[in-house]
Amino acid sequence: MIGTDASTPLLISDTAAAEIRKIMDQKNLPEGFGLRVGVKGGGCSGMSYMLGFDRKRDQDLQFNVDGITVYMDKRHGLYLMGTVVGYQDGLDARGFTFDNPNATQTCGCGSSFAA
Repeated sequence: MIGTDASTPLLISDTAAAEIRKIMDQKNLPEGFGLRVGVKGGGCSGMSYMLGFDRKRDQDLQFNVDGITVYMDKRHGLYLMGTVVGYQDGLDARGFTFDNPNATQTCGCGSSFAA
């Protein structure tokens, strides 16, 4: 597991980190871009996870997880603290996953939650 120190509000599994680095290399992102992790209203359980690449904004926390610059809006920390971002690459499931200890309810597909 990557990103287990106290300064990192979330964790990234080894497989997810490898996939993120692969995508970043393929996209050839400009200087200053990093992985944005967040939440937004919506989804069948009330909130959905966001994962993408972006530049740092004024309200962002910035941290480094095994060479990956991660940005997260400070306001999202309440919902994401302790979350593990994983990656599945199997026959019946492929993509990023979120194991969130703050979720009180999740949907069947795992892409939305209630806190």
